[in-house]
Amino acid sequence: MKTKLMVLAVTAALGFSGMGYAALTKEQRKAENDRISSEYKAAKERCDGLKKNAKDICMAEAKGAQKVAKAELEAQDKGTAKAQANVRVAKAEAEYNVAKEKCDDLSGNAKDACKKDAKAAYSRAKSDAKVAQK
Repeated sequence: MKTKLMVLAVTAALGFSGMGYAALTKEQRKAENDRISSEYKAAKERCDGLKKNAKDICMAEAKGAQKVAKAELEAQDKGTAKAQANVRVAKAEAEYNVAKEKCDDLSGNAKDACKKDAKAAYSRAKSDAKVAQK
């Protein structure tokens, strides 16, 4: 089991470092998907004890982390510029969703400004991802 985890860690490191990529085997992909699922479930459980907007923020963070991890797995498996751009977009979306939830703690003009800033950062990150893809 430790050997399998070590192989996954080395494969992930090579895939994310830009040194190259190798398509994942079916077993490696399944193991990574299982890891992502278990991390998401654990994150969701940590959110259960929270109330109101704190819980919403926690859930947005958990969902965002899951989507980013899945995008990174896809990028590692495919190794294309489009897949790397999808990782950047997933990160931007995750940050945007968390920022929107955090803005809900505010009211009035502060809330509006917070949401506007979050939207601007999201738009900037998405356009940067598209530029980097080309």
